[in-house]
Amino acid sequence: MKSGWVDSEAQAAIDRYAGEGIGRDLALRVYTTRLLGRDPKLVLHGGGNTSVKTTMADLLGEQVAVLCVKGSGSDMATIEPADLPAVRLDRLRKLRARAALSDEDMVRIQRDGLLEPAAPNPSVETLLHAFLPHRFVDHTHANAILSIVDQPDGEALCAELYDGRASVVPYVMPGFGLAKTAADIYDCEPAVEGLILHKHGIFTFGDSAREAYERMIALVTLAEQRLQKNRKAVFVTAQLPQAIAPLAAVAPILRGACSRKDERIEGAWHRMILDFRTSPAILNFVNGGELVRYSQPGVVTPDHTIRTKNWPLVTAAPERERTDDFKRATRAAVTAFVQRYEDYFARQNARTGGIKRPLDPLPRVALVPGLGLFGLGRSKKDARIAADLAQCATEIITDAEAIGRFESISEAEMFDMEYWSLEQAKLGRAAEKPLAGQVTVITGAGGTIGVATAKAFAAAGAEVALLELDERAAADSAKAIGGAAVAVQCDVTSARSVSDAFAQVAEAFGGVDIVVSNAGAAWQGRIGEVDEEVLRKSFEVNFYGHQRVAQAAVKIMLAQGTGGCLLFNVSKQAVNPGPNFGPYGLPKAATLFLVRQYAVDYGADGIRANAVNADRIRSGLLTDAFIAERAKARGVSEKDYLSGNLLGREVTADDVAQAFLHQALELKTTGDVTTVDGGNIAAALR
Repeated sequence: MKSGWVDSEAQAAIDRYAGEGIGRDLALRVYTTRLLGRDPKLVLHGGGNTSVKTTMADLLGEQVAVLCVKGSGSDMATIEPADLPAVRLDRLRKLRARAALSDEDMVRIQRDGLLEPAAPNPSVETLLHAFLPHRFVDHTHANAILSIVDQPDGEALCAELYDGRASVVPYVMPGFGLAKTAADIYDCEPAVEGLILHKHGIFTFGDSAREAYERMIALVTLAEQRLQKNRKAVFVTAQLPQAIAPLAAVAPILRGACSRKDERIEGAWHRMILDFRTSPAILNFVNGGELVRYSQPGVVTPDHTIRTKNWPLVTAAPERERTDDFKRATRAAVTAFVQRYEDYFARQNARTGGIKRPLDPLPRVALVPGLGLFGLGRSKKDARIAADLAQCATEIITDAEAIGRFESISEAEMFDMEYWSLEQAKLGRAAEKPLAGQVTVITGAGGTIGVATAKAFAAAGAEVALLELDERAAADSAKAIGGAAVAVQCDVTSARSVSDAFAQVAEAFGGVDIVVSNAGAAWQGRIGEVDEEVLRKSFEVNFYGHQRVAQAAVKIMLAQGTGGCLLFNVSKQAVNPGPNFGPYGLPKAATLFLVRQYAVDYGADGIRANAVNADRIRSGLLTDAFIAERAKARGVSEKDYLSGNLLGREVTADDVAQAFLHQALELKTTGDVTTVDGGNIAAALR
């Protein structure tokens, strides 16, 4: 591992923050914290912490000694000065004289000592930083360190490796107890450059930001070098099927197996989003004949438990021609996983007084031999975090097994971390949105209605996939929505294109729950005179396009086994034809029947099918030129054409989007047609 320190960059940080009134110490603290945070072999997703002891003015203008320490859950890669709240140092150091301190009191005292009352909570390891005498203190969960400490004889290995350069601290849960233990051990060997925390990570320190940072790099490098010595071959490959099922077929099965019915709301499901990873190293890990042995002991560092659970789900290898067997085996594996988790909770909750409430027992990581690993979460962001941590764990365990045997903390210690209120607080859970955990596919997503619909569903918590013939338009729409929205080029007149597009969605998110089949195009002409080719083109887009999309979606929904929702943009033309608009209205009328047929054929599978009949929406279909032409055909002005309804109001794309969203949320409605036209009795369904 090489130092990332660059003198000019360090000075640039000092100069930049000086303009904001930030002193040199804190500016350099931000600089080296980011250096640490940007290396995934040191920390990931809010893990680790850093601090600096300096002086600052309090609200009265008096200079006081403070500890600026990373706020709990802040990301070191993107940290700013405000993410390092300043706490009065004298108050923290006085706590070392105490024999015991509850978590609640520790948090209160730390918050009471903040110079800025609205600052984030200081790290759960604030006291350890405070009890050490050095100006700068760094803490990471370096992969190489974990591969060595996660061994039955990890403490002895570290003592031999560092030979006086670093002291070894036995495993103690983070908080007051660890701070006291670590400080006492440091006092016995004050010449050391760092502390190795058994089964946890590493602290380094120094009188300058550079010294503390480069000591981290040096001590981690020693661990990396040790891992290259006397390595043994690991993970003899298990016997696998000759042909492994593709990711697009496996992901929906796994996703469905890891979903559960909502006990409070009939027809609702608690679903997960998936994030897939594979590489030669990951395949070497998941294909090992002893996968269950080395993947199940527990987390590689306690901090991971809130994101990944304590062990991953292990499935059978999915054989290409036997996906039904894989589906049965995976559901059985998930059932066993949940039972194991519930038994673990019951044992440990009884040990701690029976006062805890169980967390969701579903897996957050799945290992699939022959394929790779999946992270699972209620959002794509959470799934990515779980996958990142799981991939990191495979690397750590691989190296641990190469020099010995991987060993985690005990079950009781894992429970104490998983159900520790201060650890759960890092997640900062807000109330979930109504479509959290669901994947929505929108066709025609580059148009006005498509974009409005995508924004509405994303705002309701769904992950969205935007399918559009124009790839650039789809990408622009995805960019406008932000988050994890994905853009997929799709021609609904091509069965292959539709199939490939849905495969990409399944690979990106794990499956599909809601489809808004919105792609369409308009052709005009007097029906007795129009060329047959025009009719065929219109039917390809405005009927068969919907059928192809619905077929592809239903295939995935059935594999998941968690129901779903098909939503179609039909048109008032389906029930109230306009003059010279037959080429458009005829396939729309057929699509209206298609909606009802899906409602009939797949209701027993929990798949709902509904439609929106909208009229006169400014869009790519209803351009200014087209509006002028239709107004002329009806003998009215353009303004009267757009607001020519019972309410006298122009209907917008946002109105249509809200109608689709309403239908998606109504779990006991299928076969419905919602009219969004401002009122048109001639188009009302009877």
